[in-house]
Amino acid sequence: MRELARRPGPSTRTRVEELTGEAVRRHEDRLATEEPLEIRLAWPGSPARRVWVTMRTPGHDFELAAGWLLHEGLAGPGLVAGVAYCTDVDLSPDQEFNVVTVTLSGPPLSDPGHRHDARSTGSSACGVCGKDSVAEALSVTAGARWAGPVPDPDVVRRLPGLMRGRQPLFDRTGGVHAAGLFTADGELLVVREDVGRHNAVDKVAGARLLAGDPPAGACLVVSGRAGFELVQKAISAGVGSLVAVGAPTSLSVDLARRGGLVLYGFTREGRTVRYTGDPTG
Repeated sequence: MRELARRPGPSTRTRVEELTGEAVRRHEDRLATEEPLEIRLAWPGSPARRVWVTMRTPGHDFELAAGWLLHEGLAGPGLVAGVAYCTDVDLSPDQEFNVVTVTLSGPPLSDPGHRHDARSTGSSACGVCGKDSVAEALSVTAGARWAGPVPDPDVVRRLPGLMRGRQPLFDRTGGVHAAGLFTADGELLVVREDVGRHNAVDKVAGARLLAGDPPAGACLVVSGRAGFELVQKAISAGVGSLVAVGAPTSLSVDLARRGGLVLYGFTREGRTVRYTGDPTG
């Protein structure tokens, strides 16, 4: 009889020793789970093939896969026909919930064989690993540029705090990032957590895509720095502004300017720094 698969959870129990001065306290703690996720892509006339492997926190796996395809320019609204865990008989029980197949209703919007070699893999810290060159990484597939309003600075400064109240996995483990999509008025539409900051952004876009909602929004908020890969994903989805708790990089600022993305960094209650989008600049 085949062993039943165990669906991995977002956190894992462990025993620790907490050392404070001369005192030692032994207790149970929680770790953010980190496991690989293989994404396969299929469409009519083409069998499922591996296009990406990333290290992620289990949970919202279908959203992660759909969002990644959107940000890579392989799929868009209306093209994803289905998402399912792979049921190949040669998969071990530990692998069954770590392989996701996305089925499209037609061919992908770009050639996955050109940009996404079957050997491509990524870590939980990297959103653009596996690209053949820097030039290829810079070739962002941009969504329609955001035409609506974006949050004013007073709203921007409040957004990380509003998102922080919706991060239960961080509360348990202290080891995950978060991303959230907001309206220009500061209404939170969706928030997702993951050990990889780029995975959290993929999950947000995928949640919108699979719900039949536009993946774009007035503002994307991220709990860490604004690296190039996050700006790339925001522009790909057609987001109007990106708000980061941490710093941007030179390449992310340059890309935001070229993509028409309003970019903020070092954001907290009472302070934020705007790098692009200032009409007086």
